[in-house]
Amino acid sequence: MARAAPVTSPTPRPAPLADRSEAVLSRLQLLVTRKLDGLLQGDYAGLLPGPGSEAGESREYRPGDDVRRMDWPVTARTTTPHVRRTVADRELETWLALDLSASLDFGTGQWLKREVVVAAAAAITHLTVRGGNRIGAVIGTGGGVSAPARRWRGGPPAAGPGVLTRLPARSGRKEAQGLLRAVAGTAIQPGRGDLGALIEMLNRPPRRRGVAVVVSDFLAPAEQWARPMRKLRVRHDVLAIEVVDPRELELPDVGVLPVVDPESGELHEVQTADPRLRQRYAEAATAQRATIAAALRGAGAAHLRLRTDRDWLLDMVRFVAAQRHARTRGTTR
Repeated sequence: MARAAPVTSPTPRPAPLADRSEAVLSRLQLLVTRKLDGLLQGDYAGLLPGPGSEAGESREYRPGDDVRRMDWPVTARTTTPHVRRTVADRELETWLALDLSASLDFGTGQWLKREVVVAAAAAITHLTVRGGNRIGAVIGTGGGVSAPARRWRGGPPAAGPGVLTRLPARSGRKEAQGLLRAVAGTAIQPGRGDLGALIEMLNRPPRRRGVAVVVSDFLAPAEQWARPMRKLRVRHDVLAIEVVDPRELELPDVGVLPVVDPESGELHEVQTADPRLRQRYAEAATAQRATIAAALRGAGAAHLRLRTDRDWLLDMVRFVAAQRHARTRGTTR
């Protein structure tokens, strides 16, 4: 339901990454409620003094070593006492899963849904890329075929039909800007995407605990992506950003409206003058969004909805402020 989009002629649209974005977003911070393996110099609760808690390599025991660091599995295999070294790792790692399938190449409001995805990626990047924090991304432009990790500083990654691309996590503002250029330059390809496979790329290989952000319209069947989302929540704080266009929620009364499924190319003509049809469409759209919200809630993900006809930046500021207020009062969502 709700994949068909009205056929409209392209119109010039303002750039979604306004200059005011960085100034506003720089005053915010992502609040991570669960214990992380890597922590940023006291900015996140739970940082303990000492050599660190990130597991490193094992080495043979030496007099004076802390016996609490004994690596008993290695000791049993080698019959020689070994201790597990730890690494002081003090940065946060954030991963973005960005859905750029064909259904995102649509919009009847101020922005295209694709532009809102890029804007959300920019917002999360500005929120996290500081003090050595690392940020990476996986991008889906179709279904199922994986592309190996590649360098992305010089421009957008190669993409084709059915490509899932991984952009390695790196620190630094220049690297983050290169990531955003790569995301913005990724071409949307025809064909249906696989949101479940895209999210699964954040589960495999397993990554140390951090923040995972999934940006999509979530129009794929919930059974396709709900289980990977639940698996992702086991190790990470998960934020799901749902991108919505107002025409996906209700139809205007404009007479006969040609609509096309952007992922299959199937064309239909809809008589929008029929009030019963518009009512059924609105009810089905409401039920669909309720299903999406329930699946995200069941996965334990924070849920932010951005619309193409609203100020995405203001909505995000309000969301982060509400999260901060809720967690200060002892609740999570």
